[in-house]
Amino acid sequence: MFASSAAPIFRFAPSPTGLIHVGNVRTALLNALLARRAGGTFILRYDDTDVARSREEFAHAIAEDLDWLGIPPDRVERQSARLPIYGAAAERLKAAGRLYPAYETEAELDLKRGLQRARGLPPVYDRAALALTDADRARLEAEGRKPHWRFKLDHRVISWDDGVRGPQNLDTASLSDPVLVREDGTFLYTLCSVVDDLDFGITDVVRGEDHVSNTAVQVEIFEALGGHAPRFAHHNLLTLPSGEGLSKRLGHLSVRALREAGQEALAVAAAAVLVGTSEALAPVESLQALAAKVDLSHISRAPARFDPEELSALTARTLHYLPYEAVAHRLENAGIGGGAAFWLAVRGNLSRFAEALDWWEIVETPRLGLVASEDAEFLAAAGDALPPEPWGADTYGAWIAALKSASGRSGKALFRPLRLALTGQEKGPELAALLPLMGRRRVLARLRGEVG
Repeated sequence: MFASSAAPIFRFAPSPTGLIHVGNVRTALLNALLARRAGGTFILRYDDTDVARSREEFAHAIAEDLDWLGIPPDRVERQSARLPIYGAAAERLKAAGRLYPAYETEAELDLKRGLQRARGLPPVYDRAALALTDADRARLEAEGRKPHWRFKLDHRVISWDDGVRGPQNLDTASLSDPVLVREDGTFLYTLCSVVDDLDFGITDVVRGEDHVSNTAVQVEIFEALGGHAPRFAHHNLLTLPSGEGLSKRLGHLSVRALREAGQEALAVAAAAVLVGTSEALAPVESLQALAAKVDLSHISRAPARFDPEELSALTARTLHYLPYEAVAHRLENAGIGGGAAFWLAVRGNLSRFAEALDWWEIVETPRLGLVASEDAEFLAAAGDALPPEPWGADTYGAWIAALKSASGRSGKALFRPLRLALTGQEKGPELAALLPLMGRRRVLARLRGEVG
């Protein structure tokens, strides 16, 4: 198992700058399910230091989406409340000689990178700032320049055993010294994330493969701050069916949109976790069952395409297998009665949960029986042949057998008029299950073309 400590601590760290999509949810679910399976803690950490883009409405939306999916966090943290802590960490790194001031403008850095590419060299920062004297820095600051602060990498090979990708090695000599503090004194993600992971005792970081290149840098920062890096696992990313990457900014496959479209939370969770793994995409009866299927080593290294049509099919299949106990509160909230008998009667015909209300209204609400003139005599006879109540499991079969014998009808000629008269629909749940819910009085009225 990936998380081997007695009480592992996982985290999901979205920025509240938009609605989270299924790609974000893949990360959230993997962390939450692994934490639950191991009896650990799942932390929601809002990376909200970007004051201009972070919005409280998105923070609320993220919490709402996680609740809907069934993975509310055990603890919530906000980076915006921890700025002094990041400042103290930066000062420690400065004192240790690991954080140094650099004065190049973005235009100057772009020019350097362009020249390096033109010479066939990787666009890595040349550490020119390390050669500045005190007099140089004083002159630059007198010109009105303010420094940004770079972390001085050790230029060594960093190795880790990735939970998805296996043994990894990355030489930090191939990387630019990362900027951890901007000119205006604000902190970048790399520093804040490491400080938080240390303070919160994060043991396991499961995140998208777009963060692989960050890992070696973060390992060095962990060690420079006197800590140990957590275990890392970098999963593949979900894409649109076209292969295009998902974007919060563009609203691709947001959880809110999927919820409003009537997709089942359990189906969204199963698809987000299982697509792009060696596990078949199939309904699960609970999040616990889904957690049991999570094996990080079974995640593909290739991007995984997320197909909304496959999700719709999975939603229907999920509904078909949900036990009454799993939906009882939802049925009650929707004003749907009939208990387990009704749910078991209709669930196999649902593509969305909301359709259950349509069938409850067919069963419960008085309506005119739909009787074609050519079937009126047959349906009247069917009404006369209705057995007395109480009706049991054998009632419908005995009634149909009697009708078949008396009328000489069979197949569509027998069943279609009955279904249209009783439900007004060409297709639907088995009439054997619906009849007891309707009751003899209502069934008889509808067979006679009356309101029942």
